[in-house]
Amino acid sequence: MEIEGTVYRIMPETSGTSARGEWHRQDVVFEYTDGAYQRKLSVTFFNKPEEVARLREGAAYVVSFNIESREYQGRWYTDVRAWRVQPKQPAQPAPAPMPDMPPVMEEPSYSSPAASAEVDDLPF
Repeated sequence: MEIEGTVYRIMPETSGTSARGEWHRQDVVFEYTDGAYQRKLSVTFFNKPEEVARLREGAAYVVSFNIESREYQGRWYTDVRAWRVQPKQPAQPAPAPMPDMPPVMEEPSYSSPAASAEVDDLPF
């Protein structure tokens, strides 16, 4: 999935060590427009501290993410994990309209009146 939004808040980093090694997790809250409403979405960046370091609050980004739910001891938990974040490109301005052109004049005739009276017997 993908949204276009601005960074509302960058939360503090959480880190730890598991059986697989050291991990880093940081949540970033994005604000985006859904129809007529402003919505906020907390997105988790897991082991991507360099991507979070490039984000700035108030800046616009396009965020690609996956949503996944899992069960733990009878309760369900949902993660929204980012896998790509890119700065939003500003909209390209519409090209300027062409200026008004002067009217096209008729092409001048280069043949002389005496030449048009001659018979042309060439095949080409």
